[in-house]
Amino acid sequence: MDLTTLPVVGPLLHSGADLLAATAAALSPVAGGFAAATAVVLLTLAVRAVLVPLAVLQVRAERDRRRLAPRIAALRKRYGTDTERLRRAMQELYTSEHVSPLAGCLPVLAQAPVLSLVYTLFTHASIDGVANTLLGATLLGVPLGHSLVVTLTSPLWQHAWVVLVLLAVLAVVVEATRRANLRWNPAAVPDPAAPGAAASVAIGRYAPFLTVVFAAIAPLAAALYVVTSAAWTLGERAVLRRVLG
Repeated sequence: MDLTTLPVVGPLLHSGADLLAATAAALSPVAGGFAAATAVVLLTLAVRAVLVPLAVLQVRAERDRRRLAPRIAALRKRYGTDTERLRRAMQELYTSEHVSPLAGCLPVLAQAPVLSLVYTLFTHASIDGVANTLLGATLLGVPLGHSLVVTLTSPLWQHAWVVLVLLAVLAVVVEATRRANLRWNPAAVPDPAAPGAAASVAIGRYAPFLTVVFAAIAPLAAALYVVTSAAWTLGERAVLRRVLG
């Protein structure tokens, strides 16, 4: 079954495709061959601008968790391996201090539908039976619907450097964000003797780079969205942490 033909999904995708196509057409006299890619970047910036209030909540939640870190460490020491009592105690602490442990996830969750929309728009040849003209858009010779894997295995492999440069930029931004997060809210160092301590450290160190893996297998348009959003996040948090910290 083609998901783009569903009653709700089809019109939503049509609206998204029309919006991107119209934006690209408006930008074409100025941006030329970069019009479609620029439209995706502008869409990303618009979404992130709308989500600034959620980012404020996220930074405030991070600040509150940093303030509560000594009390949380004391609870961990007190309850040890009794995970159920520790969970209840931490929940009571968050409730009494009016801190939401989920606030930090809000910007990511809010972006998920938009990223899914961009991903879908550039992976379907037709939308509700209508030819998808967005697939004809390119960035420096690479179709916006091509992933790194597809580009490398196609006659356009010599243009794969475009995607590789984009992924390199994303990796730098992800690492800078990870280090900034550690400076702002240092993670507790697990006891090396504790079970799973090494795995926990490894996950914390490398999990952020799953974003790069996703960008490598996603259409170039989705990768552009991810890179733009990641760069926005890095700058946005630097500003908000200075203002709210």
